[in-house]
Amino acid sequence: MSTSTATPVDETVSFKTWVMVFGAILGAFVAVLNIQVTNSSLLHIEGGIGTGGANGAWISTSYLIGEIIVIPLAAYLAQVFSLRRYFITNIILFLIFSVLCAFATNLGEMVVFRALQGFTGGVMIPLAFTLAATTLPDSKKPIGMAGFAISATFAPAVGPTIGGYLTDTFGWQYIFYLNLIPGAVMLAALLWTLKPEPMKLHLLKTGDWTGIATMAIGLGALQTVLEEGNQEDWFGSAMIVRLTITAVIALSLFIWIELTKANPLVNLRLLTRRNFGFGTFSNFFLGFGLYGSGFLLSQYLAQAQGYNAQQIGEVLMWTGLPQLFIIPFIPKIMGKVDNRLLVATGLTVFAISCFMNLAITSDYAADQLFLPNVIRALGMSLVMTPLSALAMMGIAMSDVGSASGLFNMTRNLGGAFGTAVLVTFLTKREQFHSNIINSNVSLSDPETVSRLAGLTQHFMSLGADSATAAQQALVSIGHIIKGQAYLMGFADTFALLGVMLVLGAVSVVFLKKAGGSAAGAH
Repeated sequence: MSTSTATPVDETVSFKTWVMVFGAILGAFVAVLNIQVTNSSLLHIEGGIGTGGANGAWISTSYLIGEIIVIPLAAYLAQVFSLRRYFITNIILFLIFSVLCAFATNLGEMVVFRALQGFTGGVMIPLAFTLAATTLPDSKKPIGMAGFAISATFAPAVGPTIGGYLTDTFGWQYIFYLNLIPGAVMLAALLWTLKPEPMKLHLLKTGDWTGIATMAIGLGALQTVLEEGNQEDWFGSAMIVRLTITAVIALSLFIWIELTKANPLVNLRLLTRRNFGFGTFSNFFLGFGLYGSGFLLSQYLAQAQGYNAQQIGEVLMWTGLPQLFIIPFIPKIMGKVDNRLLVATGLTVFAISCFMNLAITSDYAADQLFLPNVIRALGMSLVMTPLSALAMMGIAMSDVGSASGLFNMTRNLGGAFGTAVLVTFLTKREQFHSNIINSNVSLSDPETVSRLAGLTQHFMSLGADSATAAQQALVSIGHIIKGQAYLMGFADTFALLGVMLVLGAVSVVFLKKAGGSAAGAH
């Protein structure tokens, strides 16, 4: 049974149903929030558990690996154990692992607890999407999708803000304690509203276990490559080469299994549906921009401007806060404007906000970023709700769970690819500009000689002897060159991000127009 594209009539939804939907969406919000909430506080967490450098990155990576593996699995496991039992059990486990993260005393404990936190929290993202898509009538679906959009785009935008504030005010442990209050709310909401159903344990016998195994191995290896590749010099690292080969083999087997099996874990054939295929493709670019821009801004503020966690959060807040005032109006607009136009406009506006950051200088900081960040918030607000409606249009009710897993996993993969591509591109462009500037800096150049003489005199006035002052002047020139090259590298990377978002906007052309109100389908 497919969803009709006819204009939906206004249908009444019970209060209990709304509580269920928004309790589930709150869960998705918390799960997505925890992807980014540690990013601005990693140095504090690393200090607290006695690690640092490359190893500290695993605090974020382990959560992402757990989450990205479980998202496609969630629909199947909810069917086996019943939606109510599976959802509520994972909320409880998520809260337990959150508290355990706060009590971690070393890197090993933190990585294990964060991976389990991601594996249990990731469940809430596709199940919230599925509940909004299946329990609300067509006339109310845009409202449910708007609520989900807040979890998908607002949560990662405010994650660093919340994490930075809690870390600087109370300590990094409170990042994880934060989950307890919304966790109690969503637990109460879903205990009251979700109907008990019998388990279907017999499905375990016929489960797509080869598909599950190849998917888990492939996605886990791929996520690790994307997160650690730049740190390990990509294919200069034997570990990255081995993991890449593992990912290619496992994911190739997974695709073959899913396309040939009668009852696959993930129905990849859904991607051949025009709207779902191109909608998922656009969702990949949304994830690329969403997580990539957050990473890029955080890196710029920390490394080029020397901002601390709370200061970074205060700047990034303006990529999220305006969304709370814009997204609630999107369902009304969807009934009056072609949803494809909304998505394309949103991605284009998002791209423009990136191009606005091309004029980076050493003085380009919070005040200069305010307008681009607000414009970015506007663009993100316009995309998620209509894109979800367009992608899910006409999907059969029986395929909603599989479609939800694919759609949401793709956005997270887009974020992983985006961060990996941008960090590598930034490194390469900084090196490129350093080489160009260095080639024009020479002791035979009068301007360089004059600058060195001025710096030497400056250091001598601070008490250094002439030889030491001359050496300090050379080091200072090197820092100036590196700083300038870094700024130019950031500008180039913002340009690349803008181009990728434009490609996402172009892909919207291939979507079919929603009939009547864009309330979307299942």
